[in-house]
Amino acid sequence: MRNALLFYRVMAYVVGVGLLVLVLVAMPLKYLADSETVIGIVGPLHGFLYLVYLVATVGLAFRARWSAVKTVLVMLAGTVPFVSFVAERRVRADAVARTAA
Repeated sequence: MRNALLFYRVMAYVVGVGLLVLVLVAMPLKYLADSETVIGIVGPLHGFLYLVYLVATVGLAFRARWSAVKTVLVMLAGTVPFVSFVAERRVRADAVARTAA
């Protein structure tokens, strides 16, 4: 479970930062500066990395025996800016508590 947790944590941060770049940099450049170059690069990259995040989440969910509701909520955390960071902290805290018990 340790490797699955590490993979999930890395992907949560990568997807979170990618989404912030997409929303805070690429989208304003597209609409305010009429430049679609950044969004053309960051958009598809974020989409691919989000799919990898979903795989990491499902892998961790199977190993940690999460409920379907928790799994879906953690998966959706990658779609809202800053929420993937919050979800990662809670998932890590839950995993630490489970291994300590």
